[in-house]
Amino acid sequence: MPHTVFQPSSIKRKKTGRRRFLQWLEDGRLHIRIRYRYKTGERIEEEAVLRQNPELIQEHWSWHEIKGRQLEREFTVDFKAQTATAKKRENGELRNWSEKIEVQPGQTFAGFGFTLALQNLRKRLLAGERIELQAIGFRPKPTVVSVELSYGSNDEIEISDRSLTGDHFIIHPKIPAIASIFVKVPDTRIWLTKPPAGFPPLEGPQAEPGDPMIRVDLIPGAQSLPAKPRQTQDSTQKDRQVVK
Repeated sequence: MPHTVFQPSSIKRKKTGRRRFLQWLEDGRLHIRIRYRYKTGERIEEEAVLRQNPELIQEHWSWHEIKGRQLEREFTVDFKAQTATAKKRENGELRNWSEKIEVQPGQTFAGFGFTLALQNLRKRLLAGERIELQAIGFRPKPTVVSVELSYGSNDEIEISDRSLTGDHFIIHPKIPAIASIFVKVPDTRIWLTKPPAGFPPLEGPQAEPGDPMIRVDLIPGAQSLPAKPRQTQDSTQKDRQVVK
């Protein structure tokens, strides 16, 4: 299933590449594979494995980036072994990190695992709850960060001459005050549309906090406009009363 990758901007959205999304069931686990191909020749692949019953628990996540034939970055999380590793090329050399991490099964996720977690928590978030989970992040050293999930608004999303509606959710990293002076971690935004829309649109950094922000659309195409809150019938009536 192809998707289009953009660099989001309030003025112009520059198409930078394509993404292909695959999922399948094997040994009672949901397997996810997402492949990016950029116009620059860069290739990225993300993989995730999750158990769905009796609750959603992530067991594996990996992400690697290749430029030409050379590995630039690789991040891996083994949730069952509670270990995370990172590789990153700096000054021509590939550096390595390995950390023991504390994982709370069903509460700790990475990458695409958060999209599935949002789908499970959707009703609670729409009711106004703010839910805290744990995320595995990389800077590039692996680290565990608390994140807060919340509902933003019901938005209109214009993609490839089509107008869709989706519930806008926000994943906000809760960085300690002292650390936030040195590390800026942007929010990730995900829009869940009604089935069978498929892969949800999202905006967020590619992998590390300092990476460029990208927007991934669920429909391939050259046109992509920023999401905007829907004007409901109640708000329209209020606007008319104000005009009067």
